[in-house]
Amino acid sequence: MSVFPKISLRPEVANYLKEGFMNAEIVSTLGKQEAERKFETLLNHLSHPPSFTTVRVNTHLASVQHVKNMLSDELQKQLNGLSVPILQHPDLQDVLLIPVIGPRKNIKQQQCEAIVGAQCGNAVLRGAHVYVPGIVSASKFMKAGDVVSVYSDITGKCKKGAKEFDGTKVFLGNGLSESSRKEIFSGLSDLKGIGIRMTEPVYLSPSFDNVLPSYLFLQNLPSTVVTHVLDPQPGERILDMCAAPGGKTTHIAALMHDQGEVIALDKISNKVKKIKQNALLLGLNSIRAFCFDGTKALKLDMVKDTEGEPPFLPESFDRILLDAPCSGMGQRPNMACAWTLKEVTSYQPLQRKLFTVAVKLLKPGGVLVYSTCTITLAENEEQVAWALTTFPCLQLQPQEPQIGGEGMMGAGLSFEQLKQLQRFDPSVVPLPDTDFDSLREVKVEDMIWLANKDCIGFFIAKFIKWKSTQETDP
Repeated sequence: MSVFPKISLRPEVANYLKEGFMNAEIVSTLGKQEAERKFETLLNHLSHPPSFTTVRVNTHLASVQHVKNMLSDELQKQLNGLSVPILQHPDLQDVLLIPVIGPRKNIKQQQCEAIVGAQCGNAVLRGAHVYVPGIVSASKFMKAGDVVSVYSDITGKCKKGAKEFDGTKVFLGNGLSESSRKEIFSGLSDLKGIGIRMTEPVYLSPSFDNVLPSYLFLQNLPSTVVTHVLDPQPGERILDMCAAPGGKTTHIAALMHDQGEVIALDKISNKVKKIKQNALLLGLNSIRAFCFDGTKALKLDMVKDTEGEPPFLPESFDRILLDAPCSGMGQRPNMACAWTLKEVTSYQPLQRKLFTVAVKLLKPGGVLVYSTCTITLAENEEQVAWALTTFPCLQLQPQEPQIGGEGMMGAGLSFEQLKQLQRFDPSVVPLPDTDFDSLREVKVEDMIWLANKDCIGFFIAKFIKWKSTQETDP
């Protein structure tokens, strides 16, 4: 059921998305009313968290069963003995699913309040505690040990350090304050730890802060599907073009049994540091991460390769993952997006630049997987249509496993082509209402089905390069 308002967007962004989801092809197939209902349902789902927490097991270090047992013990402690099932995904053997309990409706709102930023609020809805930097405002009498009601400032209007806030705020649950208002806002202390420990969140998810960090990686379900679709093999040379924070990079290395070479690129040095830290933490040695702009990754002079560092010679990778920078409009929960239309539509040219480089770097017979965590037609199906027209050497491929739905109409792709894509669209199921009692009665296969549907918005396309781009036509 819906407990939050639908995602708040600028009018021009809402209209832009609506035009995509109510294009002529969709309206002629579904009818205007049904197309509009689906679009409104999607906007509503985006403001709510997915109904499962997804974690990927680092199979390089331990078996799935061993990690599942350790996680079960950890959750028992976190939930004070209450039992929540941990499900192994039948089609993604290294993925574990934990149902989210909620929305919980009988939480008593307290006099003492804390307002957190929208990003912090989104993290709380997925199981995080409130860290001090995320606290924007707190009641003037708040002290350590108080029971505090936590609200998200979804429009970003609350002033830092305010004693009260009457603007638009959304209730996230109650927690115990670990610090006083004075300590948080004095400006003297450099507090970075937990400011409020959530005890009664509206959506109850396990906290994964420092939980089995060498064995588990917190990822959204479709993000784990991408790497299985890429299907990396031991001994191959693989490029992850936009790799931070390294979830997919480390997944690639694990599926290859850490045998071969995984090159990870990102153009922001702090993010590259994060990739290296994650590789180290997960015990993976086949990963080499570089701070480098993926659009410049093709070596233009044919001199000897620079010791395996970027830029790279043409046709030197067996498989390439382009998890492209995107508008991120599929992320959940997201109660408000302040982006302008210019910002939302700015990604298509960058994605095309990266894609062009990827095609040139891929060996003949190699696989290219393109993915985004957004819902726009322009960044997904339109990019596939453009790629197939621009690069005759590419063929669209069926995907395995096929867990998402087919692609969206409106970009001129055939029905057969749409069936070869995966679009994860959370609007296809009603928002669930999950409590401990209902979990005892539901079948495992029904839970898996729901986890596959009620996830973030995401898109995957898989191509094979069937001939060299180096050959010149006679």
